[in-house]
Amino acid sequence: MTQFTRWSLAMERALYGPGGFYRRELPRHHFSTSAQTPVFAEAVARLAEEVDEGLGRPAVFDVVDVGAGNGELLGHLASLLDERARLTAVELRPKPRDLPERIAWSADVPRGVTGLVIACELLDNMPCDIAVVDESGEVRYEEVDESGETRPGDPVTGADAKWLAEWWPIREPGERAEIGLPREAKWRELAGCAETGTVLAIDYGHTSAARPAGGTLAAFRGGRGVRPVPDGSCDITAHVAVDAIPCEQVRTQREALGELGLPVDRPPLALAYRDPTGYAVELARASASARLTARSGLGAHWWMTTSKAGGR
Repeated sequence: MTQFTRWSLAMERALYGPGGFYRRELPRHHFSTSAQTPVFAEAVARLAEEVDEGLGRPAVFDVVDVGAGNGELLGHLASLLDERARLTAVELRPKPRDLPERIAWSADVPRGVTGLVIACELLDNMPCDIAVVDESGEVRYEEVDESGETRPGDPVTGADAKWLAEWWPIREPGERAEIGLPREAKWRELAGCAETGTVLAIDYGHTSAARPAGGTLAAFRGGRGVRPVPDGSCDITAHVAVDAIPCEQVRTQREALGELGLPVDRPPLALAYRDPTGYAVELARASASARLTARSGLGAHWWMTTSKAGGR
């Protein structure tokens, strides 16, 4: 018999339950993220240096990557930050064998962090409920079964209805919205683990000026977009209502990386004659930077930050 449930329960089971997608799969096999790029790690290292300096260079400086995937970001940072930097990855799968020994690996977010907490494309994977306006104009929870078939469920009430009214009102039949309360709760958890320093979340998102009428629920498998089916076979994601996140600052990745001095200009052609290898290296870095800051791609990510006691 087909079992319909709300999307939040279906996503939790499909992504994080026993045998779920993130307990079984490596993200890099299915989609690309900024965290997989060495030049992105250079920018994060610059941010870490700024936060470290703002904190007065404590004896131990934490860098915590929540939702670390295969640990690529911390692997790059291990060669960029000095030994005072205590690197911790938070991830459900076991630690890969090829990561440096100095990188700690945990299934739980540590507490009392002094330094930088970063979560790259984590909030958009937090299970959330979806609201849909039915033919009569009533806002209901959307329900889904394991085959991906959907139907309207119970009316949206309580805190969820209040959130929609404030952040993402939907009124016309067929309009859909992802209810952002679980993303806000996860952000508060991340912010709460930092005693001093900076908390940064990076995600695709939208603001009230440009909410998508049909919602943003999507799925990926093997590098391609696929139909969202909550059976554990694919990544399921939805963009974040970034203006609803209770952080101090929201800006695009393009803006943030520009402030951190990410190199985006092509190296001078004359360098190709003087130092062909150096030219090739610099050209590759500039190309990677351009991809990270592309307005229609990763550059459209949003950086959400909060700082405590001196962090940027």
